[in-house]
Amino acid sequence: MKFRYFLPALAMLVIAGCAELAKVIQSSGNMPLTEAEVISGLKEALTTGARNSAQKLSAENGYYGDLMVKILLPDEAKIIVDNISRIPGGQQLIEDVILRINRAAEDAAKEVAPIFVSSITQMTVSDAFNILRGPDNAATTYLRNTTWDQLYALYKPKIRNSTEKKIIGNISTKDSWVTLTGKWNSLANSVAGKLAGFKPVNTDLDDFLTTRALSGMFLKVEGEELKIRKEVSARVTPLLQRVFGSLDTK
Repeated sequence: MKFRYFLPALAMLVIAGCAELAKVIQSSGNMPLTEAEVISGLKEALTTGARNSAQKLSAENGYYGDLMVKILLPDEAKIIVDNISRIPGGQQLIEDVILRINRAAEDAAKEVAPIFVSSITQMTVSDAFNILRGPDNAATTYLRNTTWDQLYALYKPKIRNSTEKKIIGNISTKDSWVTLTGKWNSLANSVAGKLAGFKPVNTDLDDFLTTRALSGMFLKVEGEELKIRKEVSARVTPLLQRVFGSLDTK
């Protein structure tokens, strides 16, 4: 008789024990992120995003074939474009210049990964938590702030080499730009120009094009960051799933 009562009691103990074990397992799965996890997760995410962006833009037509990042001449160059386009083959000439500039940017993009990785390895605990808790482009902003100067120094010589190549009549894109802006500025700075409200053009062509190229790079990095933050499928490792999964319920 006692044995008959013993079995139900034992079963209840087993069930209770299983329930308690389930609570422990669930609790361990929801343990707060450690500093080491946050730093490692953010470094992994940044490295993945940066390398993916560089790979996409360094491919042929990475810049040239993507309207979101394709580098065009400044608006002030419209008069050059309009006039050259009127001569036979002129439109193709302009397109060749734009293609060459974008090819230079694609070439530069092949070398950006080490610069990004160097910045990522120097990330502090404070940086990591600010990125994790920050806006959806916080990681991109971190990379922009810590790598812009180095990337600029990488891109600009390649862009400059492109704009200094002769295109027609032994004249380069840079030569045409300097001539155009020089004449315009003489008019704008004259009494008649000032009365007409003309504004001098002080755009540095190489600086403008380099800045456009870098803006395109960071636009791609931001897109990669957003994927990892918002799309579970983009978190390709357990660490990324744990670190960025902590944001899903917020």
